[in-house]
Order: sequence, then structure tokens, then C-alpha cells
Amino acid sequence: MSSKFSTFICQNCGSETSQYFGRCVNCKKWNTIVEEKKTSKSKTTNINKSKTSKLFNEIEIEKISRFTSGFSEFDRVLGGGIVPGSIVLLGGEPGIGKSTIVLQSAGEISLNEKVLYITAEESLEQVKIRWERLNQNSLDLKIYAETNLSFIIQEIKSVKPSFAIIDSIQAINNDEMESSPGSVSQVRTCSSELQQIAKENNIALLIIGHVTKDGALAGPKTLEHLVDVVLNFEGDNIASHRLLRSVKNRFGSTFEIGIFEMLENGLKEVQNPSSIFTNKENISGVTTTITNQGSRPFAVDIQALVNKTFYNNPRRTTTGVNINRLHQILAVIEKHVGIKLSDYDCYIATGGGFEINDPSSDLGVAISILSSLKNIPPSKNCAFIGELGLSGQVRQASNLRAKIDEAIRLGIKNILIPKTTNEIKNNFRDIIQIKEISDINEAMRYALR
Repeated sequence: MSSKFSTFICQNCGSETSQYFGRCVNCKKWNTIVEEKKTSKSKTTNINKSKTSKLFNEIEIEKISRFTSGFSEFDRVLGGGIVPGSIVLLGGEPGIGKSTIVLQSAGEISLNEKVLYITAEESLEQVKIRWERLNQNSLDLKIYAETNLSFIIQEIKSVKPSFAIIDSIQAINNDEMESSPGSVSQVRTCSSELQQIAKENNIALLIIGHVTKDGALAGPKTLEHLVDVVLNFEGDNIASHRLLRSVKNRFGSTFEIGIFEMLENGLKEVQNPSSIFTNKENISGVTTTITNQGSRPFAVDIQALVNKTFYNNPRRTTTGVNINRLHQILAVIEKHVGIKLSDYDCYIATGGGFEINDPSSDLGVAISILSSLKNIPPSKNCAFIGELGLSGQVRQASNLRAKIDEAIRLGIKNILIPKTTNEIKNNFRDIIQIKEISDINEAMRYALR
């Protein structure tokens, strides 16, 4: 027994209402409510219970057997490789290279595993053209062009791959839904059914998703909760470098990043990212800091330009550094160093525009500002690590040992850090010159002498 009924769903946030509103009561967006008809089927209440609750000491954990994606950078972000039966959601701007990296990875995986690539946006001939441009090899890779969910599920059951790719979820439609492909209901329903088939057959599934104009993954938020891993592929159409960033990962650390370079014949992983974001020149206004992204430390240059202002309100502009963080650092310098920066414009940029969220970069930002203001190059071949407190003190940095190791690997001879333990100092005493500082004034005297 089944019957049809209407529900009204916001295409922006996914909230449901029983009647139409011009403005969504949840996200406050106008004209985003769409009527969608659903089929209600009666369900039997006779349910056979097949599972029981267990104590923790009764649960046995099998070792996860991962397989490689073909890219060591991709494997790093995933937490060591692809987990069988896992669901991965990959999002990114149009033209950023999502289909490229997935197709390259599919070719590498097919040398050892059975792979099914489902393209819902392109024809087989279009995928073949990209494949020839990438100049890839494959052994057991099948391509299937289809947008109907029922046919896709049938093909997955028929091929029984170890790894399946959906490109993309917004182009797939379920015939049982009256809404158009890409709507909240379609994305939610299709993703749920694909997840179920992947889990039942232990198939690793990678889903490519679109993003909104704000850079967030399109579709309902439940889509991100449904999958095991959420990855963002970031970059711009001008620069050749791409960042693969983990936002959610049930099998590894979050906010891990992998770095790639877009070339004519596809994406190439960058093994030494510190070389991209640093420059060995010793000039005023430029310092080097060691930042953390996930569990990975690497070096980034911080550039500052401080100029006499011609405006009533001095300009503050940042690239790669949070603007509020800059305001806080400028206030600390004014208060505790005694330099009036309200008469100066201040521009801050990181090497390559790389976004830094690690507070231990504060010291590098502060020294680069003071170096540009005084027109004095900072200490040669030196890295600056430390969080700047509001009282002017330099606070402890996280993952300090790994950051010092990265500085040594890059050939940096000097490093400014907050007060640390004797154990760390003794371990690196004969390899790199470590200067401990307690506040911003002490750091300035050492760096700009």
C-alpha cells in the first residue's frame, strides 16, 4: 500500500516543511523552497533481530588492510591508503582537477584491483580523450556512462569492483523521486543507496561532489555525515599547485594535506612542499616559519610590507593569514615594543598564498613586520616559531620537535623558539643553533641586530 504526499525542501540547507514559504525559516535564504513529491510505502512491523549488544572486551578488531591510491600524497591524506568498504567524498571548484586526479588514481589502482569508473557528466569518448592526454596505464579499469541510479547499482553488482568512482553525485537521479538531479532530495537519496551497496559488498567508493559559490560542498549537510572521509581539492586556475585537504577522516587525522602540481599531462605530487613556499634570499620584511598542517610540518615564508599611510585609517591586508590575527599582533607590538603602527599601512602575505592557521607562526609575522618597518633583514638562515601572547610573551608551540626536524632537513642553521625542555635542546644541540626567547622584545633584539 503506497500513497503520494508533498513536502517542501530548502535547496540551500535541506530543511523540510509541510507548506511553502518564500523564505527558509532555517537558513533565511529567499526563494529556495521547492515542492517535492514522495511515495510513502507501508512497512511491516515484523523485524527479525539479528544483532546483539556486546561488551568492549568481547569485540575483536581486525587489522585494516588498505590499498594504495597510486599517489603517496593522496595516501597520506587518507591516513595511509584506501580502506575497503569506505566512502570518500571529494569536493572542489569547477576545473580544479577533481576528475583528473581521480582518473589518474583509478588507473594506478587498476593495476592491482578491479576498478569501476562511473561518469554521469561526460560520455565515454570524452573520458577517453582525457585518458589519452594523461597518458596513463590501466589493467582492470572499466568506464560506465550513466545517470540513472538503478542502472548504476546494477552495474556495480555485476562488475563487483574493489574500488568504484561516482563522477558526480549531483548528476545522478533516482526515478522514484520527482525532483530534478542535484536537488537536496536526489543527492541525499542517491548517496544513501550507494553507501548501502558499498558497505554490503565491501566496496571502496569515491564520490565527487560539486561546491557552492561559497566553496562549501553542495547538497545537504547529511551528505558529509553519511561518508567516512571528506576531502577538499583546493587551488586556483592561475597557480599550478593544488592542495588536497582532509576535512573529516574516520581512518586518519583531519586537516592533513597533500600537495600536487598541475602539468600538461596531469597532476604530479610534490614531495618537498617547503621548497615551494620558501625563498633563500635574506631581505627585509621576509621571515621563515615552520607551520603544521595535520601531522605534517613544512616551511613557509611570511612577507610583510609596512609603509607610511596616506589615509585616515591605515590599511591592513592579508593573504594566507587571518586578518584578526594580524590586528592582534599589531596591537601587541604597539603595546609592548612601543612602536606606533597606526601611522602605517601593513600588508602581509605568505609564500604562494598558502593559508596558515597554526598560531606558532605569530612570531614570524611579528618579526617580518618589524623588519620591514626598520628596513633591516632578519637573522640570516633563521626560522621563527612561537605563538605571541597578548602580554608580549612568546608561548609554547605544538609539535615543536617535528618542526625543528623539518628546519634541519631544509638546511636552516638557526631557529628562534619559546622556552623549551632540556631534552629537546640536548637532542639538537650539535645540529642546529637554538635560541630560546621569552618575549617579543627579546626576539626583536636577536632577529634584527
